[in-house]
Amino acid sequence: MTARLRDLIPERIRVWALRGLQAVFARLGYELGPKLESPLTPEEARRSRLLRSRGITLVLDVGASEGMYAKQLRRLGFDSKIVSFEPLSAAFAALEGAAAGDPLWECRRLALGSFDDTAEINVAGNSTSSSLLGMEDRQIQSAPQAKYVGTEKVEVSRLDSIWAELVGDEDRIYLKLDVQGFELEVLKGAEGCLSFVDCVQAELSFVPLYEGAPTFLEMIDELGSRGFRLAGLEEGHDDQSTGEMLQADGIFVREP
Repeated sequence: MTARLRDLIPERIRVWALRGLQAVFARLGYELGPKLESPLTPEEARRSRLLRSRGITLVLDVGASEGMYAKQLRRLGFDSKIVSFEPLSAAFAALEGAAAGDPLWECRRLALGSFDDTAEINVAGNSTSSSLLGMEDRQIQSAPQAKYVGTEKVEVSRLDSIWAELVGDEDRIYLKLDVQGFELEVLKGAEGCLSFVDCVQAELSFVPLYEGAPTFLEMIDELGSRGFRLAGLEEGHDDQSTGEMLQADGIFVREP
């Protein structure tokens, strides 16, 4: 498509047409990215196949930041509902802007945890590393830009408390957690609804990065006790100076 022709077609029409093509190619067993020169990575292609094979109809995007994960889902051809949760004011404003014009992408300014109340979140210099937990030295050493620069008061809710507002009887749920060490707290707040979740994507830490955060073994054991098994890994946070992988994203699926 030439630049001149592209300028004549509204962005929302181009996005709608692209998603239609992605859905058609997906049904034929192919992965189609937004641009031919930007094919899906092997990790993206694997997750796209997983979403299709599990029949996922709703992704709960917890710790959405500015909407990068949800935008990637659309790039993968996922054309069903997304609910993104982001507590920080600046990031949430950018998130709402990213979701504008997408009627199946809902945004909520909210942190998820094990209680229904307000709390102070530590705001990181890079925003994406912000957490309700304190930060360990290893995180600062590996990513100096992540050092905390302030705090912000945010609303916290249990997933159990809002589940009925989000989920329909026929939905198949993919729960993505990007909560910087707060994963177990989110799971504690989902005691009543986690059995209805089909897939969980969560950060797995190989070294302590946040105070009191679970290790990768604890996360695998916890999700295993809830009926999930580890079905895939995606690259996460590396220490750029040492070359060590400090975190990976684990994708867990519910056993039949």
